[in-house]
Amino acid sequence: MPQAATHLIIALVIGSLVREIVKDKKNFPIKYVLICGLAGLLPDIDVAAYWILYWFGYSLQEVHRTFMHTLFVPLIFLVFAIVIGKKARIQVEDKLLRWKYIFYMIFLGTIIHLALDASLAGQIKPFYPFSQLSIGNNITAYMPYPLNTLFFSCLDAVLLVLWLVYLEKRYRISRFI
Repeated sequence: MPQAATHLIIALVIGSLVREIVKDKKNFPIKYVLICGLAGLLPDIDVAAYWILYWFGYSLQEVHRTFMHTLFVPLIFLVFAIVIGKKARIQVEDKLLRWKYIFYMIFLGTIIHLALDASLAGQIKPFYPFSQLSIGNNITAYMPYPLNTLFFSCLDAVLLVLWLVYLEKRYRISRFI
């Protein structure tokens, strides 16, 4: 299964691409990219729930990739974004952040998480609990041992290095170290 760094970095990259497409840096601050990246981790909060539910006899398979790995999670945030629209705003560090964009970025981060889980490892149940339909692919199943056990750790390392190179080229982050 994709590790936390993969979910975070892929969501950050796609969030950055969305920000570049929008080209309105004043109304679309870099903080939205961070929100998208963190939302890429959100569906795995069910692992934290498992730590508690374990003591009540639940297995990891009964908790992980159930309620939080459905299409309903990103759709909730999409509906919030559409309903709230341009009207609601919050004040953060003297800049206005629109709830609409925040919810769109949470939607994007969570849908990226589901896409990564379904495409890279195992399956998700997109309509759970209403349907037991499972979709997904397990690309590591086609790899020989030990490559299949190393794949996601190596993917995390490669993505992290590429992300840092991008940040250096784009924002010259070495100036801040």
